[in-house]
Amino acid sequence: MHAFMMGLARLMAILGGIVLSVLILLTCVSVIGRSLNGMFHSDFMTGLAPGFSKWMIDIGVGPVNGDFELVEAGVAFAIFAFIPLCQITAGHASVDIFANAFPKWMDKTLRAVTEVVFAAVLILIAVQLFDGMMSKKQYGETSFLIEFPIWWAYAASLVGAVVSSVVAVYMAVIRVVEMATGRTLVEEGAGAEH
Repeated sequence: MHAFMMGLARLMAILGGIVLSVLILLTCVSVIGRSLNGMFHSDFMTGLAPGFSKWMIDIGVGPVNGDFELVEAGVAFAIFAFIPLCQITAGHASVDIFANAFPKWMDKTLRAVTEVVFAAVLILIAVQLFDGMMSKKQYGETSFLIEFPIWWAYAASLVGAVVSSVVAVYMAVIRVVEMATGRTLVEEGAGAEH
């Protein structure tokens, strides 16, 4: 079961990485296009090469239309896509000022409680995303510039939220069993320590 959950978490992280990489390229293209557009509108270029400047502007050299709408939707998906891997490897940042001095049973209890609360919060987020998606779909809301249906962004984020919830529930069950039995079923990952 752990291998399946780890594979699912890694798949989501890969998808999130692909989406994030595409968004970075989109942002770079938009920034370069915006700079070139400003250059072709400048007095210097219109005086030096008016035909070329007009031609470049006419073919559409400029910022990507609706770039911030696409980035907003894509980043929401990417965030939810990275949560499962972070959850299953215990990669969340933790501040263990006092926890390092606790006895092992108390540490296992704190980890179990934290995992259960985190799973509950992710389930709540997934339910709210589903409700929001259905509302946006019902009313046919679209983005302002490129007019794509907003529920698409909600649906993409919902996929990540559902996978995050499944992995979080799995880890909560693992940590509760570890707390109850005193055994370690899943080793802690490389979590960030501060």
